[in-house]
Amino acid sequence: MQIGPYRLDPPVVLAPMAGVTDKPFRMLCKRLGAGLCVSEMTTSDPRLWATSKSLHRMDHDGEPAPISVQIAGTDPAILAEAARYNVDHGAQLIDINMGCPAKKVCNVWAGSALMRDEALVARILSAVVKATDAPVTLKIRTGWNRDNRNGLNIARIAEDCGIAALTVHGRTRADLYNGEAEYETIAAIKSALKIPVLANGDITSPEKARFVLDYTKVDAVMVGRAAQGRPWIFREIAHYLATGEHLPEPTLREVRDILIGHLEHLHAFYGEVSGVRIARKHLGWYAKDRPENEAFRAVVNRAETAEEQIDLTRDYFDALAAGVAIAA
Repeated sequence: MQIGPYRLDPPVVLAPMAGVTDKPFRMLCKRLGAGLCVSEMTTSDPRLWATSKSLHRMDHDGEPAPISVQIAGTDPAILAEAARYNVDHGAQLIDINMGCPAKKVCNVWAGSALMRDEALVARILSAVVKATDAPVTLKIRTGWNRDNRNGLNIARIAEDCGIAALTVHGRTRADLYNGEAEYETIAAIKSALKIPVLANGDITSPEKARFVLDYTKVDAVMVGRAAQGRPWIFREIAHYLATGEHLPEPTLREVRDILIGHLEHLHAFYGEVSGVRIARKHLGWYAKDRPENEAFRAVVNRAETAEEQIDLTRDYFDALAAGVAIAA
């Protein structure tokens, strides 16, 4: 799949997720097979660019290309300036968020709320595309609600405005993340456009990725929540798409090494206190599908220091690999 000068191989992309797709997680997923990793949503408000949160979100030092940064907001001129600012600070692709269904985003008419105002959508997309030479991509939902699936209208506007690629989440804004994603609307959008289209929503396995690609004829799939605690899903999907065969599940020792490397990067990136706190949710995700989930979380959540968090994680996985049961 090609976006501007950038070839994405494999055609499997990490979705932008607030509080999840930070630099340590993006770099890990890229190493484990993602063809592109989109940053968590960054604010377009220049008054907030110097905050600790924004500085972390805009840190791309050492990150593998292409670097995709998602911006959010409602004012065309401000979003255009945000695009220029992020390109000046390392972004190679700019992604516009019109897909987030969160109330705190939609209540200020950002994210998927923008889909209710197609004229404003056109003004925003035109302003951002004209503001930078970097390719601009867009993420949307299938519509505002099931009675107003205007994703195809928005998609045509996007193509007319010069958007380089479009991602469509197979739910409406009103659906939030409930129910199952539908792909009929995504297939209709793909058939109507010439630009690349990515399908997002419930891509949870290599087989599902293959099904969605075949059904919709899209150019790539985007993986979101299924990557939480399972960043190796990208190499699993890529291998299956290339060969039709499954990779073996990672061993306990490999999971341990991946997780410890992730923890070390979180501690270094955020500092010990914040890094230990932020790491706890990732530890929970890594354990969520394992029978020892509760015991594992009870052990590692006792950690107050980076060293203790890493030591407890290593000891626990070593004990599991050795067949030793550990009580919470």
